[in-house]
Amino acid sequence: MVETLKFGTLKWHHIFNATDEDIQFLKDEFYFHPLDLEDCQSPSNQRPKIDVYDNYYFLIFHYPHFDKIDKFIRIRELRLFWGPDYIITIGKLHPQVRKMFEEAKVTLSSTSDVEDEEFMFGSSDQLLYHILEITIEETYKLVRRIGSNIDYINGSLFDYKAEKTIESISVTRKNVILLNTTFRPQLRVFNKFESGEIEGFADNMEEYWGNILDYMQKIWDMTEDDAELIESLSKTFDSMQANRTNEIMKILTFFSSTMMPLTFITGLYGMNLILPGANYQHAFVIILAIMILVVIAMLLYFKKKKWL
Repeated sequence: MVETLKFGTLKWHHIFNATDEDIQFLKDEFYFHPLDLEDCQSPSNQRPKIDVYDNYYFLIFHYPHFDKIDKFIRIRELRLFWGPDYIITIGKLHPQVRKMFEEAKVTLSSTSDVEDEEFMFGSSDQLLYHILEITIEETYKLVRRIGSNIDYINGSLFDYKAEKTIESISVTRKNVILLNTTFRPQLRVFNKFESGEIEGFADNMEEYWGNILDYMQKIWDMTEDDAELIESLSKTFDSMQANRTNEIMKILTFFSSTMMPLTFITGLYGMNLILPGANYQHAFVIILAIMILVVIAMLLYFKKKKWL
């Protein structure tokens, strides 16, 4: 189903899930390249890219969002045709962009005076910039949230809830890796806007494209910093856990080593044999005293060796 908004002579067509009828509509009305139409029907994610033609551009870009349980990051893909007097978006819009689309639909249907419209765009370039700006601003907020999660992990390193910390580190590392692999190719795409390789259809848009690129560069820098931080925190946590394990093993080894001679003595005098002093009335007290002396001697030896 094709939803259409009209801003004067400018049109914004949106297709949530491209069916054969929708593809036929695009083929009949706009004569797009068959390979671009094939990309629009492909269920698998495409790499971010922009294809340049004489009378339109075809753009694929990705944006992240949290899943339903608000834990793992998922990547959505938006395919976009950009022409002189139209924008065609195919796929699931970012919730904030979808909100803008619905508000514009209500506003445009409630008034007939185009000049007083709140949603006025002088060119398709401006509309595209607005869509990208909203999406990237929300992405920036998401990346900042990841940074806050890393700060929380940093503060909880010295807690004894190891399982919770391990889970937080693993989830955050997975999210950061996904963001890295998403933004790296996308940054090259937006570089083409700022460098002038993508001319667009309106004048004086260089500063706007530069603003988009600045946002993307900032997001990329934050993601790289987050990747380094979470890797360092992971190594620090592993080191702390190994040290904690060593301390536990040291205590267990101490008890085990201390109990060995005591077990030998009790086992020796527990045998059903007549041993020296076994019939002596104070034998129990003497053996107990010997065992205490053995423990004290071992403690002093371990302390001298700095094992305790």
